[in-house]
Amino acid sequence: MFQGAAALSLDAKGRLTVPSRHRDALLEKTSAPSLVLTAHPDGCLLLYPASAWGPIRARVMGFPALDARFSVWKRLLVGFAGEVEIDAAWRVLISPELRKFASLEKSVMLVGQGSHFEIWNQDTWEKQLQQLTTQTQLPPGMEDFAL
Repeated sequence: MFQGAAALSLDAKGRLTVPSRHRDALLEKTSAPSLVLTAHPDGCLLLYPASAWGPIRARVMGFPALDARFSVWKRLLVGFAGEVEIDAAWRVLISPELRKFASLEKSVMLVGQGSHFEIWNQDTWEKQLQQLTTQTQLPPGMEDFAL
C-alpha cells in the first residue's frame, strides 16, 4: 500500500529519488525494482510497480479501437507508458517527454494512491489542494462517508 505525500526534488538529469519509507513496499510488489511511468489526464504522472501496471494496460488495450473517446485515453495511458528501472541510489529517471507533459521542474510531490503513486508539479498540486478544500459538496456516492 502506497500512501502519504512527500515533497521531493528532481536532480539536474530529471531523476526522482524514491523515499526510503516506500522502498520495501516497492520490492514486495515486484521481484526486481522495475516500474512503469505514464501520464494521467489531470496533468500528473502515474508510477506503478510493473506487476500492478499489467492488468491496467490489458484493460486499456481492450478499449474499442474506433471509438474516439477511448482512443484518447489509450494514446495517453499506453502511449506515454514506459518501463523505468530504479538505480542503485533508488532514483527513477523521468523522460523529458513526461517531464514536459506534467510540467515537472525542480519541486515535485510524490503522492501515494494505494496501488501506485502520482507525481505532481508542486504548484499544480497546491492548486489541487486549494480546489479540494473549497469544495463544499461531496461527490455522488460519498454522502454516507464519515471519518
